[in-house]
Amino acid sequence: MNTRGEFSSRIGFVLAAAGSAVGLGNIWGFPTQVASNGGAAFVFAYMVLAFMLAYPVLMAELIIGRATRANMVDALGKISGNVFGKAVGVWGFVTVSLILSFYALVAGWMLAHFIQTITDLSSQQTWSDWLVTSSLPRDIIFSGIFLCLTAFIVTGGVTKGIEKWSVRLMPALFILIAILIIYVSSLDGAAKGWNVYLLPDFSLLLDPELLINAMGQAFFSMSLGVGTMLVYGSYVSKKENLPSLGASVALVDIGVAVLAGMLIIPAMYVALHNGIEIFTDEGALIEGPNLIFAVLPSLFASMGQIGVYVAFVFFALMMIAALTSSISMLEVPVAYVVESKGVSRTKAVWLLTLIIFSISSTIAFNMESLFGLVIDLTTKYSQPLLGLVLCIFAGWVWKRNEILAEIKHGSENVEQGLFWKIWPWYVKFVCPVVILLMFFL
Repeated sequence: MNTRGEFSSRIGFVLAAAGSAVGLGNIWGFPTQVASNGGAAFVFAYMVLAFMLAYPVLMAELIIGRATRANMVDALGKISGNVFGKAVGVWGFVTVSLILSFYALVAGWMLAHFIQTITDLSSQQTWSDWLVTSSLPRDIIFSGIFLCLTAFIVTGGVTKGIEKWSVRLMPALFILIAILIIYVSSLDGAAKGWNVYLLPDFSLLLDPELLINAMGQAFFSMSLGVGTMLVYGSYVSKKENLPSLGASVALVDIGVAVLAGMLIIPAMYVALHNGIEIFTDEGALIEGPNLIFAVLPSLFASMGQIGVYVAFVFFALMMIAALTSSISMLEVPVAYVVESKGVSRTKAVWLLTLIIFSISSTIAFNMESLFGLVIDLTTKYSQPLLGLVLCIFAGWVWKRNEILAEIKHGSENVEQGLFWKIWPWYVKFVCPVVILLMFFL
């Protein structure tokens, strides 16, 4: 008997997988990339490259996952038939655990800012100041709380944990982002932000740096390479049409990134209108943590009384984006420990959460030297290399007729369709070359 979980509905899988892909990177990474790379021209390049590069790799992960019905280590071991496949799986397991360890710190800052909006409303100024002031105790406490929230959801398993919460959190994310877009667009200065975002300068599409940045954003925004999509794919019913399921996930992920741009870019120009500095000394737009924890809180403060409520909604949105990603990251090592080591799910979840929390705390104690290093090692180097290896597995190692047999479950006529005419050679030749180019440029 197969005791593995399975997504109970198509919408449950799409929202869970899109939730995995929709993380903090979509909400602060994509808009600042847009603003720094020619606005609408970058949006256009990103949307094209997301389907040209990220979608084929996403499909490789989903197909491998569903065919093997296994975690990343065992799945790649089965396909390769040797220890190399398992070693790549372990590499993915370690990478995703390290990503979650620094992600928990950033999400902890979000959580602290979210609670600060509540202490502001209740006039607890001392607490408000502590919550938004960087300190070791704050970082460790809130990363721990965030990891416990993640663990609580993952303990429920696929249907009662991941799917149940994704189906609630993702619609909430869309509603909150829509409310904020409408409100921010009504403010002075927003029109200039909309112009930057919607009016493309197509001459910029010839800029190699813009294309490389768009490619990188497309790749990372779908959380590819580290096994999250492979593991989610292993919980998909054989009745589902995988190519259209993958396209739905890609569309929702791209949609959220584009919506985030509609919020953040106008908000930055509203901040500029209110006298808040949004450019660095070098003339580049402020990005990443400085944007989220300096520029936007200053903007909320400049709005008067309503600013506290806007901040509350904004940081609630950031928390949801962080949680839908973190549950998929934790599921990767949990699936391995449960299936390969025979440990109960609850025990595996809390044991791995404790290990990841200890790594987070180590990073927090050595913030200057470790934080940037771990981010670079995992997202700039390990993730694209893992994506490259997955393309090699899907294109060169796994037998083509076995892949076709797997996709035919839920899509009997796939051989006659466009997907099967393009995808096999594309993932075999084009994707590895493009990823290598991205890596060396």
